[in-house]
Amino acid sequence: MFLEQIAQERGIDLKKIEAEILKSLRPSSLLKRMATSEEVANLVVYLCGEPASATTGAALRVDGGVVRAVT
Repeated sequence: MFLEQIAQERGIDLKKIEAEILKSLRPSSLLKRMATSEEVANLVVYLCGEPASATTGAALRVDGGVVRAVT
């Protein structure tokens, strides 16, 4: 995982580096944590399945509710 590599290189605990990144780069995150691989996979499963048959023209993001701008 990318954050694990950064934490190891800096000799910092993974939770601490995650908190620093969220505070500086994603302060508007509703989850206040990084999305997990399982959460990303859940979106992929949804998109590949029958329940998504009416989902068209949508930009779906797994970002924890980060809102930088509405366009």
